[in-house]
Amino acid sequence: MQRLQAFKYELIPNGEQVRKMRQFAGMARFVFNRGLALQKERYAAGEKKLGYAALCKELTGWRRSVETPWLKDAPIHPLQQSLKDLDRAYANFFAKRADFPRFKKKGQRDSFRYPDPKQIRLDQGNRRLFLPKLGWLRFRKSREVLGTIKNVTVSQSGGRWFVSLQTEREVAVPAPTGGAVGIDMGVARFATLSDGSHLAPLNSFKKHQVALRKAQQAMSRKTKFSNNWKKAKARVQKVQVRIANARRDTLHKASATISQNHALVVLEDLQVGNMSRSARGSVEQPGRHIRQKSGLNRSILDQGWYEFRRQLDYKLAWRGAHLIVVPPRNTSRTCPECGHVAAENRPSQARFACVECGFTANADHVAAINVLRAGHARLACEVSGAVRPPAAGTRRSDSAPAVGCACAP
Repeated sequence: MQRLQAFKYELIPNGEQVRKMRQFAGMARFVFNRGLALQKERYAAGEKKLGYAALCKELTGWRRSVETPWLKDAPIHPLQQSLKDLDRAYANFFAKRADFPRFKKKGQRDSFRYPDPKQIRLDQGNRRLFLPKLGWLRFRKSREVLGTIKNVTVSQSGGRWFVSLQTEREVAVPAPTGGAVGIDMGVARFATLSDGSHLAPLNSFKKHQVALRKAQQAMSRKTKFSNNWKKAKARVQKVQVRIANARRDTLHKASATISQNHALVVLEDLQVGNMSRSARGSVEQPGRHIRQKSGLNRSILDQGWYEFRRQLDYKLAWRGAHLIVVPPRNTSRTCPECGHVAAENRPSQARFACVECGFTANADHVAAINVLRAGHARLACEVSGAVRPPAAGTRRSDSAPAVGCACAP
């Protein structure tokens, strides 16, 4: 099996290299924004959008123009990759996989990518990396780079620069170990497993909420774009990076533990965007319990459910295991003993009590059991042919149940 994997390290650049990386990231952002503006102008004029090859021809003109001769200072490939990202963003929009492309802003996900491995040299023994027009850059080596380098992405986060090396290598697919488990995602409990165990939530945003608010208040009192404002903004970014890193670390540890011990994992197909939608409403129909819903939305977004699902997906695939996603409807209202479905079965957030047979248990544990059963039903439908088998390169969660299937929503 061909495994694509990224290895990310913090760079240790000198002052000149930092200045160049900022310039290259700014040029890549400029090219993306100019290409997007050109596409919008063509649409307003009733013309067809330009493809990637046509955009690259426009880039050649921009580099030769007297208005933007500084584009020649950057390597050409990262600028072309910005246009490729724009073309991919348009493709995702027309395929209804993403919203319409937006203009990039300075300081938000600044990055640029080298796609040609022939221009890249890696010296792991001396912990350094050669990149065109940047020279040799030192990096903090935390683990060995495995495989053949395919591309390199340089990015900035919280005032620090990082390099991500995407590699490809051939690995043997191991036989999956462990049994099947259903997982119910929540706020009071981050994850409840069908075997009765559960994972406590980290709530990284909640833990740093006071520090973040104070830093943001201090920044709001500064004159915008002044030196003191820039220092205050750096303090805000430092807290935000700490929150993101703590959440990401917890999710990686949880997903690694679950993927190592189970051959089949079943999750609910939660629509986080709909669940965290604002309850403010409109002038004609104002919302109710706005402050309570706002607090719940923060707690939901603080968990990182989608990132947890994404990590489980590829980690299970690496180990030869499978991830199945099922509809969440009535998972916490269905009695696992008698199958009775009713809203009254859940008298409180944490307690389940069946009004038909009297079965009682923790509501999240009951939901995890029902999620696992729905996963087994979906798997049985796949085997019998009632569900279209996933195409090559897709996940089991991408296949849809046929009409009349027992696992159909």
